[in-house]
Amino acid sequence: MAFPVILIPSSGRVVNATRPGLYSDTESPVDTSMSGELSPFLATYLFFNFLISHLNQLKNLVLSNNHLSGPVRINLFNNLTSLSQLRLSSNRLSGPIPSSIGKMVLLTNFDLHDNNFSGRIPETIGGLKNLVYFDLSENQIAGNIPESIGRLRSLQLFRLSENKLTGKIPPSIGNLGKIRNLVLENNRLSGKLPATIGHLINLNGIYFSNNQFTGKIPPSFGNLKNLQSLDLSRNKLNGPIPRQLVKLQMLQDLDLSFNLLKLKTIPDWFKKLRLFRLLLANTGLKGDLPDWFASSSISTLDLSSNFLTGKLPSWIGNMTNLSFLNLSNNGFHSSIPDEFKSLVLLEDVDLHKNKFSGTLKTIFLKTSENIARGHYRSIDLSYNMFRGHIDGNIGDEPVMEFIETLILSHNPLKGRIPKSIGKLSYLQALELVDNGLSGEIPMELGNAKALRTVLLSENSLSGEIPKEVLNLEYLEKFNVSENRLSGKIPPHKAVIPGSAFAGNPGLCGAPLSPCKH
Repeated sequence: MAFPVILIPSSGRVVNATRPGLYSDTESPVDTSMSGELSPFLATYLFFNFLISHLNQLKNLVLSNNHLSGPVRINLFNNLTSLSQLRLSSNRLSGPIPSSIGKMVLLTNFDLHDNNFSGRIPETIGGLKNLVYFDLSENQIAGNIPESIGRLRSLQLFRLSENKLTGKIPPSIGNLGKIRNLVLENNRLSGKLPATIGHLINLNGIYFSNNQFTGKIPPSFGNLKNLQSLDLSRNKLNGPIPRQLVKLQMLQDLDLSFNLLKLKTIPDWFKKLRLFRLLLANTGLKGDLPDWFASSSISTLDLSSNFLTGKLPSWIGNMTNLSFLNLSNNGFHSSIPDEFKSLVLLEDVDLHKNKFSGTLKTIFLKTSENIARGHYRSIDLSYNMFRGHIDGNIGDEPVMEFIETLILSHNPLKGRIPKSIGKLSYLQALELVDNGLSGEIPMELGNAKALRTVLLSENSLSGEIPKEVLNLEYLEKFNVSENRLSGKIPPHKAVIPGSAFAGNPGLCGAPLSPCKH
């Protein structure tokens, strides 16, 4: 009897089709539940035994999102040579990938991601000449990528991210003429990037971040005319960036951050690209922002952790596509220009660790495009030289309605904490450390029900700690140390160390010393 399809949905129940042609690959025919008395390991062992013994004509095997555990039988794939689809993702399977995988020559879809498979990728993988989709990401696979992958000439997706792979990418990767996405991020791969990747003209995405690649970016990458995303961040690549990349007119996303590029300046030919995302954090940039940014289509710009200086130019208001701006950890010095208010799509802004000065008013008065876009999600202006009061109406500004993170710490501000912050119902983190703030902690902060982090230390705050704030439902981090607070610390459920209340001689009660009266 032939079994063309077996599907086990996330319920953990076996679905089998005993009549060829009766059901499609995605339909669910007859249910027979696995015994709840069996351990996941034993159930897995018995089930794979059943497969080995009976299902030599199986076409599709889908066991994703279950609780299967333990190693896969070494001889499992000897009899499953008719399979075209094998999907065991999001389980707890372990052990090595059996070398018998190479016998499954009809396989087109091979997906074992999100398991605990270990060992090496078998050299026999090269026998899967019909393979289109290959995903071993989020496992414990080690060793080299085998040279034999160059024989997978039908492959379109190759994903090995989140493993422990080492060694070089084999030059044979250049034989994968139909490949569209190469995903090798978060491994321990090293050596130079093979120039043969430049042969893969159908590539849409290269994702090699967080490895140990060295050398230069191959000029042959300029041949990848269909490339839309190039992520080589967090490696050890050095410059210069090859000018041949100017030919990548389909490129939208370029991330070269945290490499040893020593750029000094952004190459002028970058303005000929049509980038939406440009990330060059910690690449050695110096000097001013290039003025061609004013006419670009950039939506995400990250130039953090460089040596940029000068003023934030007024033409930044022309970058109306900006939704994410990170200029943190540089040497900018100026006030925020009024034109900043024109960034109607901006949602995330990080300017911390610079020398910005002036007031905060321009930041909070920014307009938004409409009710759905351009509202702040996160603001980090810490470690600058902003002065003055925090606007008392900050919580009433339309652009602040959906803010989740507000960090203003380590600026020479003054005045009180605005009560209107309590109206920010999406706010999860409020950090106002070392801001010269005075007055009481407003009980209205307790109305910001989503708050998880409240850091108010190193100010001149006085009065009692409001019980409404200390008993926020999701509170995880709270610190009011080094202030002038007094009275009994309200009873609270969150686990907060005594150090979070230290430096307030007038405070008493758990976790500090008991109150005398």
